[in-house]
Amino acid sequence: MNPQFVIGQPPSDGVGRALEISLRGADELLPQDEWVKKLQRAEATGQPLRIKLGLDPTAPDIHFGHTVVLNKMRQLQDLGHTVIFLIGDFTSLIGDPSGRNSTRPPLTAEQIRSNAETYFAQAKLVLDESKTEIRYNSEWSDPLGARGMIQLAAKYTVARMMERDDFNKRFKNGQSISVHEFLYPLMQGYDSVALKSDLELGGTDQKFNLLVGRHLQQEYGQEPQCILTMPLLEGLDGVEKMSKSKNNYIGISEDPNTMFAKTLSISDELMWKWYTLLSFRSLEEIAALKAEVAGGRNPKDAKVLLAKELTARFHSAQAAEAAEQDFIHRSKGGVPDEIPEVTLSGAPLGIAQLLKQANLAPSTSEGNRLIDGGGVRIDSAVVSDKGLKLGAGSYVVQVGKRKFARVHLA
Repeated sequence: MNPQFVIGQPPSDGVGRALEISLRGADELLPQDEWVKKLQRAEATGQPLRIKLGLDPTAPDIHFGHTVVLNKMRQLQDLGHTVIFLIGDFTSLIGDPSGRNSTRPPLTAEQIRSNAETYFAQAKLVLDESKTEIRYNSEWSDPLGARGMIQLAAKYTVARMMERDDFNKRFKNGQSISVHEFLYPLMQGYDSVALKSDLELGGTDQKFNLLVGRHLQQEYGQEPQCILTMPLLEGLDGVEKMSKSKNNYIGISEDPNTMFAKTLSISDELMWKWYTLLSFRSLEEIAALKAEVAGGRNPKDAKVLLAKELTARFHSAQAAEAAEQDFIHRSKGGVPDEIPEVTLSGAPLGIAQLLKQANLAPSTSEGNRLIDGGGVRIDSAVVSDKGLKLGAGSYVVQVGKRKFARVHLA
């Protein structure tokens, strides 16, 4: 995405830098010229822009995938703008249909309250708590009532709603679409009206909902927000987006040793995308590091730097150093100098299937039994999840005290 500036109004260094930061790792910034105008106005008036991110507390924990947009919020926050961390306690009752091929059951009020309790406690590990506005969309959504909901629904057409990809596919396939699902993008859009947001962030799967916010702001006589979508982060398997349900995630509240070891398990190729979206290193630093690896430096060195940076962010620099030393100690202490080399295909591959194919277990059921007993390690880290899938890469796999294999998975 190439920066474009307002014709006749050359950008200041500050605005140019702010646009560069906005665009880093982004999928789309729409409309870019409007965002530049907002940045120029903020610089001229000293009035910070209002930047909104809404998250539904559908689970109690935040993982690295969630922090892609949180990182962007922090970068914009550091430029002096107001960031609004919006907890969707009302919209969670509806259930976000984004990317769904069936109706999603809504959470109960009790589940939402329980999950919301831990949400910002984790998010503030990325955001500056003292400069963050925390809001709940029940503040303005509950008072709407039936009359207000009907009036809101009158501001958007069914034809426009059916342009949404997941609704369109489900309709064509004869799959059910409940009327309440139409309310979700409307209520998310109404959040932008209530908060008078200048910019809303979200994943690429949220683009339709963010555009509804622009439309509703215009309907209510407000200047429309710009939207910034960020790519969805692939998880440890390197294929599916990071998700707890896919068992390919790193939770930001996981212990330092686990966080460090899991980060080291990602593929060399995926590492560079993680650097762009998760690291706070400059793009110039990342490019230089990538050039060193291309020139012969061991990619594991770069992966260790990333693992230390992320572990330090969510714990401390001391914890990151200790995690690295723990990993080195376990690697040196438990792995013989010479172990069998095994090359497998079919990534992502389930851990039990990998054990069988690498001749470390006679069957997948025995592999699962070994995992249950805590007898399986990947790169010295104990495997506790039988649903783990490994992406392309090289792994030292240990079963019990004496069985080892260096598995190259493609």
